[in-house]
Amino acid sequence: MTIYDSIFSGNGVLNEQIARQVFNLLPDQGPIMVIMDREGHIWPSDSERFSMLHAGEEVLKGLCSKIDDGAEPVLTQMGDYSLVASQLATDKHNCGYVIIAVPQSSPESTLANMDLVEILLGQIGLIARLIEKNNLLYEHQVNQYRADPQTVAASN
Repeated sequence: MTIYDSIFSGNGVLNEQIARQVFNLLPDQGPIMVIMDREGHIWPSDSERFSMLHAGEEVLKGLCSKIDDGAEPVLTQMGDYSLVASQLATDKHNCGYVIIAVPQSSPESTLANMDLVEILLGQIGLIARLIEKNNLLYEHQVNQYRADPQTVAASN
């Protein structure tokens, strides 16, 4: 096992990288976004607001099972929030799920704007694929340096 194997394992490093990039783009009082891996570990964009949602493990697992059954995106209501959930996958990994909680929104208004939500979900998927490709290129570069120690000496 190399030091870089953790980037490509199921331990959530890729999900953390995706979360860091995507969450920086969200407005302060805008939607809450959650990235959840297949094992149920979650990365919320705003932990405090997410905890006030009371979206417990059962609710999240229910959304995920509907996605796994082929219904995607899944739309539901929790209090003043509409929840939209979808699978998060790259070319090589099934990262889990992305859940967007839209504040002060009804299912009807979210459905009326579903094209925009699907664009957002597509952009999140694109970010995930780009991060994965960057990680693969980085790993390839490290392997090249490891294979040719003179390249490392020449670059110093």
